[in-house]
Amino acid sequence: MSLHTSDSLPVLAGKHALVTGANRGIGAAIARALSAAGGRVSLLVRDAARGEAVGASLPGPYTVVVADVTDRDALIGACAAAAEALGPIDILVNNAGTAESAPLLKSNTALFERMIAMHLMAPVHASQAVLPSMLERGAGHIVNVASVAGLMGAPYVTAYTSAKHAMIGLTRSLALEVGPRGVSVNAVCPAYTDTDLVTGAVERIVQRTGRSASEALHSILADAGQTRIVTSEEVADAVLALCTAPPGAPVGQAIVIDGRAAEPGA
Repeated sequence: MSLHTSDSLPVLAGKHALVTGANRGIGAAIARALSAAGGRVSLLVRDAARGEAVGASLPGPYTVVVADVTDRDALIGACAAAAEALGPIDILVNNAGTAESAPLLKSNTALFERMIAMHLMAPVHASQAVLPSMLERGAGHIVNVASVAGLMGAPYVTAYTSAKHAMIGLTRSLALEVGPRGVSVNAVCPAYTDTDLVTGAVERIVQRTGRSASEALHSILADAGQTRIVTSEEVADAVLALCTAPPGAPVGQAIVIDGRAAEPGA
């Protein structure tokens, strides 16, 4: 990736981006895209060794900070450590996530609490940690990695989809709150993407039905109306575009990334 400004400086030169869940999949791809665009990147991860492995692959400066994003104090402390290492945070990407499936009648309170803690409260606490500095400077970007599940329903993942809907609500409300003060808040909503979450879903179908992995993946995509799986790099490109949007660009957006070409004239 080689986005540059008119004076040949990388488009994110001097910017500090913090990415949660940056040790694999979409988070790692986002970290690489932001680094390639000139950003200084903080990788917020649970596993320091895996974070360092991703960091070593980045072309620009990075630091690794460790926290469980569902632990409010640890998350806020990690954000502070990142700012101390690389300067004030200009970009926050709330990417950390997990998915658990169960029919509603087998979904207990603890399952809902885990999904809400990960997909709603972690972005809330991270945003609260970085917003004071962004608002003081009158500039900043927050991008929440949601899901198409945040815009529609799906069977057997009620807790997950409920939490992702909540993330979209957070995005839209916070955008209206801080957008006039220079901080843009948006979300990206990937469909099924080439991550280990999808790999795990395929493996469960194979074990349960005896289908081949390719048949299982085809059934997942067909049920979602997808013709192909989305790549992590496509999601990262969308995040980068939101992080480089000029002042006055639309905020509170939920950008769907489903691998489909835009309709002619769209």
